[in-house]
Amino acid sequence: MTAIIQQIKERFSQSLVKSFGENFAATDPLIVAASNPRFGDYQCNISLSLAKELKQKPREVATTLLKNLEIDDLCQPPEIAGPGFINLTLKPSYLETQLKDLITDNRLGVAAANPSQKIIVDFSSPNIAKEMHVGHLRSTIIGDCIARILEFRHHQVIRLNHVGDWGTQFGMLITYLQEAYPSALTQADALDLGDLVSFYKKAKIRFDEDENFKETARQAVVKLQSGDPQSRQAWQLLCQQSRREFQKIYDILDIKLTERGESFYNPYLETVIRQLDQQGLLTEDNGALCVFLDGFTNKEGEPLPLIVKKSDGGYNYATTDLAAICYRVRQDKAARIIYVTDAGQANHFAQVFQVAKKAGFLPDNVAVVHVAFGLVLGEDGKKLKTRSGETVK
Repeated sequence: MTAIIQQIKERFSQSLVKSFGENFAATDPLIVAASNPRFGDYQCNISLSLAKELKQKPREVATTLLKNLEIDDLCQPPEIAGPGFINLTLKPSYLETQLKDLITDNRLGVAAANPSQKIIVDFSSPNIAKEMHVGHLRSTIIGDCIARILEFRHHQVIRLNHVGDWGTQFGMLITYLQEAYPSALTQADALDLGDLVSFYKKAKIRFDEDENFKETARQAVVKLQSGDPQSRQAWQLLCQQSRREFQKIYDILDIKLTERGESFYNPYLETVIRQLDQQGLLTEDNGALCVFLDGFTNKEGEPLPLIVKKSDGGYNYATTDLAAICYRVRQDKAARIIYVTDAGQANHFAQVFQVAKKAGFLPDNVAVVHVAFGLVLGEDGKKLKTRSGETVK
C-alpha cells in the first residue's frame, strides 16, 4: 500500500508537469504534514520556492497548480493560505476505505523492506555479578521494540547482548571471594546474585583503599586473561550465576537475545591496536596509546583523545567497541548497527565511530546509529552507573 503522503506527492508532481512543463518532472513538490491541525492534514510548499523561477507570485503559482491537480478522490477541496501555501485535508470517506483495507491486511499496510538488510541491534547489556537495574530494563525494552519493528519489515536482525563479562571487576571479585567465600569459585550456585552483588561492593571498597589488594586483583586479571584454568572456571561460574538471573527477566518480558559479551572480543583487541598503528593513528600520551580526534576537547579546551590501550597495558571499553565494530562488519556482514544506550554515552560512541571510520573499520556503506534514551537517576539523584563507572546503558 502506497503511503498517503507519497500519493499526494505523485499527484502534485503530475500537476507540476501539466502546469509548467516536463522540466519540472523531477521537482520535489515539498509535501509535508500540516504544521497545525487547523490547517488540515498536509500542506504543499512548492509555490513559494517556484515563484522566483517562474517570475510569478506564489499565490498565482498555487492557483495554477490547483487547476491541474487531480486529487478529489483523496482530499477535500484544497485551500490556498498565506503567501501561497496549499492546505490539504483528507476525505473521511477515503480514510474509511483505507482503514477497511488495513483490517483485512495481515501486515496492516506495512510493506516488507526491499532490499532486506542484515541489521545488528545491541541492547540490554547488563553486567555480570551485578543486578540488572532500571537502566538496563529501559535499554532492553526499547531495543526489543526496535528489533521487532525491523523483523516485521523482514530485515535479518541479530539481537546482541553485549554483557559486561570481562575486565578488572573480575580480578577484584575473584580475589575477594578467595578470602571470603572460596566455594563460590569452585561450586555452582554457592551464592545467589544478591550475595554476589554484596561481595562485589565490598571488593570495590578494598580495591580503592588497599594497595596490596589492588595489586593482587590486577594479577588475578592477568591470570584470567592468560587462560589460567582455575581463574577461567571461577569466571565461568560467576557468569553462569548472573546469566540465569538475567534470563528470568528476559523470559518474563519475552525477550530473545544472543549473548556476545566483552570477553568474546578479547582475542581481537591486539589486532585492533596493530591496525590503528599501521594507519598512523596512535599517539602515546603519558604511557597510554590514544587516538586524537577532530572536534573533541576537555573542559580546558585541550584535545580529548580516545584511549585504546592504558598505560598499564590493559584494554578498555573503547578497544572492545572497536573490535566489535570490526567483527560486526567483517564477520556478521551487517549493513546497520544500532546501539541502544542512554544519552550519557553519546560522546563515547561519537568518538568510537569517528576512530572506526578513520581506521577503515567502518566503510561508508555501513550505518551506525546510537539510539539514546534519557539518563536514569538513582535515589540519590545521581546517574546510575554501569560496568566500572560508565553511565547506565
